[in-house]
Amino acid sequence: MLIFNYEFCGKFENKVKIFTGDVFGGINSAIITLQQALAFGVATGFGAGAGLWGAIILCFVAGMLGPKVPLISGTTGPVAIVVASMMIALNNNLQAAVTVLIMAALLQLAASMTNLPSMVKYVPYPVISGFMNGVGVIIIILQLNPLMGHKAMPSTISTVMGMYNSILSINKEAFFIGLITLALVFFIPKSVNKYVPSQIIALIFCTWLSVKLGLNIDRINEVSVALPDFVRPDLNLQHIIKYLPYAFTVAIVFSAESMLTGLVSDSLTKTRHSPRRILASQGIGNFVCGLTGSLGGTAATMRSVAALNAGATTKMCAVINPLLLIILLFKCSGFVAQIPLAVLAAILIKIGYDIIDMKLLKVLKYAPKDDLYVLFLVFLLTVFYNLIFAVGAGITLAALLYAKRVADKAHLVHKPVYDQEIMEMERVLEQDYEHKIRVVHITGQFFFGSATQLISKFEEMLGTQYLILNYEADDLLDISAIFALEDIILRLQSQEVNIILVIKNEEVLKQLKDHSIVSQIGAENVFYKEVDAIDFAKEHLLGVP
Repeated sequence: MLIFNYEFCGKFENKVKIFTGDVFGGINSAIITLQQALAFGVATGFGAGAGLWGAIILCFVAGMLGPKVPLISGTTGPVAIVVASMMIALNNNLQAAVTVLIMAALLQLAASMTNLPSMVKYVPYPVISGFMNGVGVIIIILQLNPLMGHKAMPSTISTVMGMYNSILSINKEAFFIGLITLALVFFIPKSVNKYVPSQIIALIFCTWLSVKLGLNIDRINEVSVALPDFVRPDLNLQHIIKYLPYAFTVAIVFSAESMLTGLVSDSLTKTRHSPRRILASQGIGNFVCGLTGSLGGTAATMRSVAALNAGATTKMCAVINPLLLIILLFKCSGFVAQIPLAVLAAILIKIGYDIIDMKLLKVLKYAPKDDLYVLFLVFLLTVFYNLIFAVGAGITLAALLYAKRVADKAHLVHKPVYDQEIMEMERVLEQDYEHKIRVVHITGQFFFGSATQLISKFEEMLGTQYLILNYEADDLLDISAIFALEDIILRLQSQEVNIILVIKNEEVLKQLKDHSIVSQIGAENVFYKEVDAIDFAKEHLLGVP
């Protein structure tokens, strides 16, 4: 009985601890979500109410359908940038924007049924860092005009080009309250920030101060507490085809950030999420957001980390978060309407600053040059051109640089050091047969990057009567390597060099058979052991049948 009580008390205590952690995690993430949802709602053109309701709906739906470990969802910096650009391109047509969001959600659902979600783990860190740094800088630059009391410009280039005029016509009252907000969000002590985020302190205090002083500045104004109206998507086929590029762009950003957030969460919780489940839950959540005219989004790294650091362990946290937001929306809507846009701009600048990868910047001078090339390419393209193109270009450059590094390691070796018997046999061949018989080992990875490099190195083999080509790797050959090998064989055969292959891997041998390379040199010239190949070459060179 006593044992039962101990077990019961232990289980009850553990459940209380879990629930408490989820509550604190929900509170922490809700505080962060509040100002971000309002700010991003305004920044995208959807409106503050749509931003807040989008965060509520997406967090609840994706949280309930997603993995067991809490992921807090909503609009983020990269999402806001992409959606804002889309709204400008669509001339602020809400129906068109909603249609794009619904299409993007369906694309997410389709992608969740494939192996594409698992590919995110292969994205190089310099690409991620360059992208996030670029997004952080974009957020900062785009908020400079609102900080000075002006409307936000559509791009970083236009903002930078018009900065001189913006400074000349600065709204001193807006700039004043913006500077106070910046001072608070950056310099409130960590001991205080640990319990109450500096952004919420600055938001409350500076909004109150602006009202108290009667500042004549732009504000959020009225935020509707009602759920956004159902927006009928545009079902015109011609329009849908027109919207497809926007939908793909939005879906990629939504999905990529969700996958990255999942990776961060995995590293913190020492667990493994199902990428497919994350993507499917996000797709369903964004679909519901689109139907309600709310602003969709993604699994948010900053909010999810805040929840996990506060002790959240289950998806209940993703339920508590939107419930708190609903309470704030219905009970504090009057206060929300009074929030100055300059205050939100200052908070967004802090968010942009926090997104920047300071960890990498500190060790930047020690980073390999190849990584720096990728990072700066992605960063510059992200800030001044296009987010998705930047990631694609970064992945492409990283892949090419990696291929070059691997290709540089692939080479021809005449004297392997791992087998003394073979070494002695090859030494005797060189002395007794005057290079009429040669053995060449291909080491490293033989693929499209290294194949073309190795072709030129075979030129020195001309004059050899029997060339034993020993492919020692277990890696399968790509099509470029197969064609390169075929080219090598044809070149050498044209110079009356007899090719003998030593292939230990059955799958590689099958590849060569399938591509008629074995039949080209003759099946009798293919061996499993180098010793047998050497004996074969000696016999034929001496004319022994």
